Amino acid sequence: MMNQQPAQGNAISPIYLLKGFSLLSHKEVRPFIVFPLLLNLLLFVGLGIYAVDSFSAAMDKMMSYVPQWLEFISWILWLLFGAMMLLLYGYCFALVGNLIASPFYGLLSERVESLAYQTTNSEPFSWRALIAVAGRSVGRELVKLGYFLPRIIGVLLAALVLSFIPVLNIAAPVITFLWGSWSLSLQYLDYPADNHQLSFRELRRQAADTRLSSIGFGGGVLLATSIPVLNMLTIPASVIGATLLWNDRLRDSEGNLSER
Repeated sequence: MMNQQPAQGNAISPIYLLKGFSLLSHKEVRPFIVFPLLLNLLLFVGLGIYAVDSFSAAMDKMMSYVPQWLEFISWILWLLFGAMMLLLYGYCFALVGNLIASPFYGLLSERVESLAYQTTNSEPFSWRALIAVAGRSVGRELVKLGYFLPRIIGVLLAALVLSFIPVLNIAAPVITFLWGSWSLSLQYLDYPADNHQLSFRELRRQAADTRLSSIGFGGGVLLATSIPVLNMLTIPASVIGATLLWNDRLRDSEGNLSER
């Protein structure tokens, strides 16, 4: 038996992601996970091949701009650039994976909340229910992309400029990590928020009120999605974790979810 305790201030962190992983095998949520996992497998193969090729080409291009007298720190640049590219890979994997499987994740969030808090009536998985929410879910993902994309471009440009400035280039992966953590937190908290008809604008305001806990959760998600193979399980685990986090933070509610 797993007891969900209300959150205390900004003390929430990646523990909710671990709770999400622990519930992936629960028999009541498995039907909402199997099909997205198959989609994520195809995405993992395609995006992984593209990422490896892109990293090699981008690294060669960047090193061509390094003056000869700075070649002795090339390994540091390689590590920093590699870390940033790995984070970008995880971030892109999460965004694309959520876009194509968003109807499943909306139903998954609803099911987890129904089991853990007894606050919603969730029906068993069916293709009819999936089709019913598909249009709304994809539309919601497009709203989020409209918020994310302009800011992603700004963050990437800032990180790219900093990458070529000695000493300051250390800030590039840090900026990338903080933005990725914040946006992925919003990405997954939006599933339970949407189930309660909360607008994405209002969700951003509420997440900002507990920014440290939001970034803590999103940071754990970003790191996990940057690890090949694990990232396929991270997306549904993040949906589950975000659902528990959203309910604990926004209402004084306790519930039980039996592990079966």
